[in-house]
Amino acid sequence: MQKKTPDYDNVFKTMKSKHKRLFISVINDVFGKEYPLDTKVEVLPSEGYLTESETADGSKEIEEQISDFLIKIGSEVYLLECQSYDDGSMAIRIAEYAFIVARQFATWDIGHATIPMPRFSVIYVKRTERTSKTTKITFTFPDGQEVNYESPNVILEEFTKEYIVEKKLFPYIPFYIARYEKDMISEGSIENAVRDLEYFRNELVRLYEAEELTDHELIDLKGFINTIITHITNGNQNEERLVSIMGGTVIETESERLISQGKAQLLIELGQEEGLDDATLLKRMQERIGLSLEQASAYLKRYGKQTV
Repeated sequence: MQKKTPDYDNVFKTMKSKHKRLFISVINDVFGKEYPLDTKVEVLPSEGYLTESETADGSKEIEEQISDFLIKIGSEVYLLECQSYDDGSMAIRIAEYAFIVARQFATWDIGHATIPMPRFSVIYVKRTERTSKTTKITFTFPDGQEVNYESPNVILEEFTKEYIVEKKLFPYIPFYIARYEKDMISEGSIENAVRDLEYFRNELVRLYEAEELTDHELIDLKGFINTIITHITNGNQNEERLVSIMGGTVIETESERLISQGKAQLLIELGQEEGLDDATLLKRMQERIGLSLEQASAYLKRYGKQTV
C-alpha cells in the first residue's frame, strides 16, 4: 500500500525554500519570460486563509489554506501551485490565493482601488481524464461586466526528459518518475523508469561539472528524487534498485573542486610549454588528477588558450 504521507507536497515546498533559483527556468517556460538564471528572486510570505469544507459525515470543518509558492521577480508576481491530481476546487482556490497576493500590492485612494492580480499556474504531477489544460477564473459584476483570465496548467506527463533538461526545469525532475507509479508499485517492468533515472543522473552530473548546478543543488535534487521513489515504492522489491541509481555518484566538495581546477590549469599550462597536443593533455589530466574525460575537456576548453 502506498504511503499516506504528503511527500510530493513536502518535496515541492522544501525545494522552493532551499533552491528558489531553480524556479527561474520554470517561470521562463510557463510564462514565456527570459529572466537570466542569476536574476534576484524574492519568495513572498504565503499568507493563509480560512475556508469551510464538508467532511465525510456531512458536517463542516474549518481548514487553513496556504498557497504553495509566491515568487516575485522584478515587479512581477507569480503564483505556482503543485497538485498530485486534479481538484475540482482548484480554480476557486487559485482565485482566493490570487486575492491574498493582490491585497499586498493593491493601491487605493478615496473612491478608487487598483488590485493587481498575479500570474498563476497549476503544476499537475499526475493526470487523469479530468485534468484541465488551463485554469480559468471569471469575474462577474452586478452591472453585467465579465472579465476572464485563463492560464495554462503544467501537466508533467506531457514533458519529455530531454525537454526538461534542455530548458533546465530542475524542479520537475523529482516528480517525473511518478508517471511510472503503476509499474513501481506492482511487479511490472521498471526498465523504463531505470532508463530515465539513469538519464537524469548523468545529465545532472554533467550540468554540475559544467558549473550550472551547485554542490547543494545536485545533492538535494538527487535526494528529492529518492524521496519520491521511496514514497511510491513503500519498501517493495523495486525500491532498492531505483534508489541506488541516484546514490552512485561521488560529489566533490567545493574545496576539492577548486584543488582539481588548480591542478588542471597547471597541467595544461605546463603541457602547452612542452608543446603537447590536446589528446595528450586530456589523457594526462585523467591519469594524474583522476578527472573524467568530460571534466578534463571542460578544463581544457577553459584554460587551453591561455599562455604563460
